[in-house]
Amino acid sequence: MIFDKLKKFDIVFDSPEVDCPPVFSSRDVVSGRVVVDLSGESRVESLKLHAEGFAKVHWTESRSAGSSTAYTQNYSDEVEYLNRREVLLQADNGEMTVLPAGRHEFPFSFQLPEETLVTSFEGKHGSIRYWVKVKLHRPWATVKKIKKDFTVIEPIDINTPAFLAPQAGTKDKLARAWYRNFGQVSITAKIDRKGYTPGEVIPVFAEFDNCTSRSVVPKAYITQTQTFIARGTMKQKRAVVGTLSGDIVGARCRETWHGRAIKIPPVGPSILQCRIIKVEYMLKVCVDVPGTSKLCLELPLVIGTIPLHPFGSRTSSVSSQYSVNLEWLRMAIPEQPEPPPDYSSVVTEEEAEQRNNAVVPLAQHAEDLSGILERPLMAFVQEFRFRPPPVYSEVDPNPQPLNMRPRCMTC
Repeated sequence: MIFDKLKKFDIVFDSPEVDCPPVFSSRDVVSGRVVVDLSGESRVESLKLHAEGFAKVHWTESRSAGSSTAYTQNYSDEVEYLNRREVLLQADNGEMTVLPAGRHEFPFSFQLPEETLVTSFEGKHGSIRYWVKVKLHRPWATVKKIKKDFTVIEPIDINTPAFLAPQAGTKDKLARAWYRNFGQVSITAKIDRKGYTPGEVIPVFAEFDNCTSRSVVPKAYITQTQTFIARGTMKQKRAVVGTLSGDIVGARCRETWHGRAIKIPPVGPSILQCRIIKVEYMLKVCVDVPGTSKLCLELPLVIGTIPLHPFGSRTSSVSSQYSVNLEWLRMAIPEQPEPPPDYSSVVTEEEAEQRNNAVVPLAQHAEDLSGILERPLMAFVQEFRFRPPPVYSEVDPNPQPLNMRPRCMTC
């Protein structure tokens, strides 16, 4: 049988760099070859290729139907992005093709759809995957199959007006414990733009007014939210991917950040266009008030793939763009990185209570999801078990002059 004579059966993608898997985008041509190495002459009925791409989500929830009755509710959905078939070898009139002993290569080539695809992604409750599967049919033998994934990264150009717009906000809170008021705390924060790429530093401009009788600690976090949607319900997974700690602000004092730096670790890009999976980022500027819940101001971020450039063409080829953007995949990670804090330590008590139930009906989040198609290789780094963020120094790279240090005030 040919099975006994088949020494090697493999799929090899064409790549411009040796030992570097290719990365594709919409309208790109995926090419390569199927390698069949035989130890002896063999007969083959056909050799067929099938390229597919799907976004899939799935999770289960335990439900109670009474004091003694429980059941499991399944949530799942999928979206097809690619479905292409090719026949690489097949004789006419149903006859067999005789292949002599040795190595045989069967080239293939197909173009990805012109419609916008979605970046490859692996998450706890869903994934976005693309692959090529090849089947070798032989007489009197089982079908031999082989499958190989390939990566798709949809370009997100942060050099667009929407992503270049500054983000700013103000938020205040009356700090209290039990029935005692300690005074008001306020945060005013601003960042230069909404869009950044992995490895960039975000200068944070902020002012913290502490009109309370207690000292407070200002901090900033970069958070990632993965949202999975199925059957009118969504499930979310949140994590902190970057942190920045400030100096203690004494009672009735003010602290100003003149561009304090927080670095974006090597995370995957935002996912903007998928109907059932979203990946979004947020910069949270917070104040820890002892004895009461924290105050947090959120500024939206978009993690792109095409970095900021002051000049030059914005229509350069995807391959030339990725020669720069994918450098974050090669970033060195410290041998003993400092783990990020739990997400629960970042959100306020009110937010934590509202988000304890991970599965939320979409009807209750109409406003949040109204822009799902307007907002958000490999994106595998969303899971921290694959790649933790680097250690961040708490030494301010932009030290303030003495006359700009925190000053006390009368609120």
